[in-house]
Amino acid sequence: MARFEPAALPDLLPVFYRRLFPHGAYGRWLGYGGVVKNYFQLREFSFTLRDDVYVRFQSFGSPQELERELQKTNPYKIDIGAVYSHRPNQHNTVHLGAFQPQEKELVFDIDMTDYDDVRTCCSSADICSKCWTLMTIAVRIIDRALVEDLGMKHRLWVYSGRRGVHCWVCDDAVRKWSPALRAATVEYLTVVKGGAETVKKVNLSEPIHPFIRRSISVVEKYFETYALEGQDILGSPENWDKVLALIPEEHREALQAEFPKKRNSVQRWDLLKGRMERTRKAAATGKGTACYADWEVMLQFCFPRLDINVSKGVGHLLKSPFSVHPKTGRISVPLDLQKLDQFDPFAVPTISSLCHELDAAAADEEQEDGAETEPKRRARDYKRTSLAPYVRLFEHFVEDMERARRGEMLRRSDLQGDF
Repeated sequence: MARFEPAALPDLLPVFYRRLFPHGAYGRWLGYGGVVKNYFQLREFSFTLRDDVYVRFQSFGSPQELERELQKTNPYKIDIGAVYSHRPNQHNTVHLGAFQPQEKELVFDIDMTDYDDVRTCCSSADICSKCWTLMTIAVRIIDRALVEDLGMKHRLWVYSGRRGVHCWVCDDAVRKWSPALRAATVEYLTVVKGGAETVKKVNLSEPIHPFIRRSISVVEKYFETYALEGQDILGSPENWDKVLALIPEEHREALQAEFPKKRNSVQRWDLLKGRMERTRKAAATGKGTACYADWEVMLQFCFPRLDINVSKGVGHLLKSPFSVHPKTGRISVPLDLQKLDQFDPFAVPTISSLCHELDAAAADEEQEDGAETEPKRRARDYKRTSLAPYVRLFEHFVEDMERARRGEMLRRSDLQGDF
């Protein structure tokens, strides 16, 4: 893969916006079928330009106008905001207080830095294949809950381009939700609570909510490989003391005495888990209290950590899909949930590698046939690069939404015809 140099962005971005960015599907996504008049025109876009120049409250009369502006300004980063009461680019002409965010997708932002207290392999902006498993777990848990518990249909999961993932829930009804409803959803999806000074961040009590049980069954699939082998959370006295600090005192001493006799994290975990399972079996027959400390540890080390402010505020900006990450050069690409376990953030195409692929394809084509027109060639340029599967994924997402919208309109017209 061609090495990315941030200094090359001014040369690469014009090529990206002219020949690779999926303008067509992008405009269809944010236009939502044109069902609501001026929906696209009322949307805020924000651009980060060279030297961190930040331009908010951009809005456009059509997707074509946005395409022209992207190709003119070549932003380093695109953020998407709310659909407002008035056109965002005219917000200075509107009476103070009248300019208000009306609608936006329900969004989630999961960032690896929020797990720094429980990952030993990396910290801050760094990620590796070991800790990326945390993002896989997060997507699995949140997506299952959105669909099965909350009845949501149209979810677009996107890699941020560096160290996290974003989710856009695009259902018509959800886009109209108030900040209170959005906050309540995040609250429902939050299990790890407390800041850096809180040692024990997960506290379970009976009856255990079905959401917790289902989340545990997701974590269990990854826990041994990720936490016990990859992070080695019980590998040394220093490590296991952090885990034992989360265990009730009546069990802590016995485990402290037994742990040194075991060979590795897996054996120590079996010991801890077995002890907790015995308390639950005894409690089921009316003897003693059930202890879920093993579940609490699993959740504290692996459960998704959401930024409530990103999700709660209707006017909050979030980085756009297919934006280029200015530090890594990687593209914010959609995630295929069917192949989530195989997703490798380090294999995501960078703007440098894509431009390199375009050059190679152009050289091949020159030898074959130089007769094709520029617009026609440009329309399928991305298909000759490693961006193609991600654009296809995005197009399928938009097509599914369009199909559902047509179905809903037919259903409504049938209902009206019944009267």
